[in-house]
Amino acid sequence: MIAIREGGLDDGRVQALLRLHAAGMLANSPEESCHFLDLSGLQAADVTFWSAWAGVELLGMGALKQLDAGHGEIKSMRTAPAHLGKGVGAAMLEHILSVARTRELTRLSLETGAAPAFEPAIRLYTRYGFVPCPPFGDYREDPHSRFLTLAL
Repeated sequence: MIAIREGGLDDGRVQALLRLHAAGMLANSPEESCHFLDLSGLQAADVTFWSAWAGVELLGMGALKQLDAGHGEIKSMRTAPAHLGKGVGAAMLEHILSVARTRELTRLSLETGAAPAFEPAIRLYTRYGFVPCPPFGDYREDPHSRFLTLAL
């Protein structure tokens, strides 16, 4: 069973997964095309962070950044390598979608990479109805980025 809990950024296992996430982004996209949030960015007042657990084992993480009253952005979605393909990403995405609807957001968007390593994430988001969109917020057109959105 997957338990999703708000917080966890003070846990060393979560911080290690954040470092793995950053390394993965930087290994598959140029640095100027990487838009992941670091620890301080995930602690910002406009960001809610969740960690996913099975007992004491970290399964994954995800965050929701409030862009404005009606628009949110998915950030820092990552599954721990040992748990890939076990539904962790889907569970986290469903949780974020539920929170976004509870907050009465009308749109949820995300930026991800365009390299082949990002295809599993793009398939997950597409399965939930996300569609390509132009850059939003402070993003700019970038051949190394893909932008997706979902009307809620």
